[in-house]
Amino acid sequence: IQAAWNLKTRALTEMVYVDEIDMDQEGIAEMILDENAIAQVARPGTSLKLPGTGQGGGPSPAVRPVTQSGRPITGFVRPSTQSGRPSTMEQAIRTPRTALTARPITSASGGYVRLGTASMLTNPDGPFINLSRLNLTKYAQKPKLAKALFEYIFHHENDVKNALDLAALATEHAQFKDWWWKVQIGKCYYRLGLYREAEKQFKSALKQQDMVDTILYLAKVYLRLDQPVTALNLFKQGLERFPGEVTLICGIARIYEEMNNISSAAEYYKDVLKQDNTHVEAIACIGSNHFYSDQPEIALRFYRRLLQMGVYNCQLFNNLGLCCFYAQQYDMTLSSFERALFLAENEEETADVWYNLGHVAVGIGDLNLAYQCFKLTLVNNNDYAEAYNNLAVLEMRKGHTEQARALLQTASSLAPHMYEPHFNVAILSEKVGDLQRSYTAAQKSEEAFPGHVDTQQLLKQLKEHFAML
Repeated sequence: IQAAWNLKTRALTEMVYVDEIDMDQEGIAEMILDENAIAQVARPGTSLKLPGTGQGGGPSPAVRPVTQSGRPITGFVRPSTQSGRPSTMEQAIRTPRTALTARPITSASGGYVRLGTASMLTNPDGPFINLSRLNLTKYAQKPKLAKALFEYIFHHENDVKNALDLAALATEHAQFKDWWWKVQIGKCYYRLGLYREAEKQFKSALKQQDMVDTILYLAKVYLRLDQPVTALNLFKQGLERFPGEVTLICGIARIYEEMNNISSAAEYYKDVLKQDNTHVEAIACIGSNHFYSDQPEIALRFYRRLLQMGVYNCQLFNNLGLCCFYAQQYDMTLSSFERALFLAENEEETADVWYNLGHVAVGIGDLNLAYQCFKLTLVNNNDYAEAYNNLAVLEMRKGHTEQARALLQTASSLAPHMYEPHFNVAILSEKVGDLQRSYTAAQKSEEAFPGHVDTQQLLKQLKEHFAML
């Protein structure tokens, strides 16, 4: 029986490396208030929270790395995913202080200038406009000045409360007939997290004036409400009125990509390139899709196109290095990674490049170089879960079981959405005879990646062993 057991488990003794990481990671913050509550269990293919339920046949986590929300890593950082969006109502309402002193406004400069002109008085040490002194009712009655003032308050000062007050007074003065002010009120509501109110404003503005920007803002509201199908229908209706509009086609592609429907996303990105063959996001996403579809030579052509267009940053050279390595163009691999290290702007980017260099070292069989690269990754970014996992595999190969276990525990705590650390813990525990811990870790691996065959085989063998006991 023991000999048969060894034969069964021999195929499971190889531990799993985490695949290479594309530089452009995204993280999408969720902020939904109670009055905007949505269904807890969405139908398959209708929610961004459950992208794996789509019917698009997207890549598995074994082929393409995923974010913590379960979406595959895209080839481009989305404009709205990296911004410092407020996470609570208090942060949204809190305004930057622009007054020079903590004293009441009436005692600051009332003896020198009138209150109405003091708000527009500038000096080298003070703010351009002192918002606390503005008489919003007066400026709302001057449409041309009010629009410029609103954009300054909203975009420069990030004072959503005063901007909303000004927009409300101005649209009332315009007798609710100016679509521009309705859009601005909708933007303020969106920033405050009042998505249903923002939806009403954008819809009202679209009835008065059909604009591409308004459609894009309304689609953002629907995405916040986790209604991607509604956003898709809105974009397609917009394309009927604005045929060939690049931003609308790109919006459809982004939604399909977030829903893990990579094939449909790639088709729409190609449609984007038919309209605008210099669209950086479309080129990058198509290149990333070809790379993870095991076509590095085609991906290399897209990334070279970006280089010819003048894109010159760490992420591009990192991806060029990976494509050259997998396309067996070894003469360009290390030079591309060297250039990526030279162009890295922060330690996170440096850590990503060193991690991919470690993966290249694993590919050529130089495990000592790989060990050093993963260590350098952790020097630059101590929270790099993938590097902890791969270091644990190398430690296990050296026979250092305890070090490997500690590294895997760190990796699984930093990134519970990855299946590799859980599976490796299961393999390691099964080897040393801790079958209960192995079973628990294998269950976590199956939860993170239900389609992993090795995990299913290990669970089956553990259940058979428990049944024998």
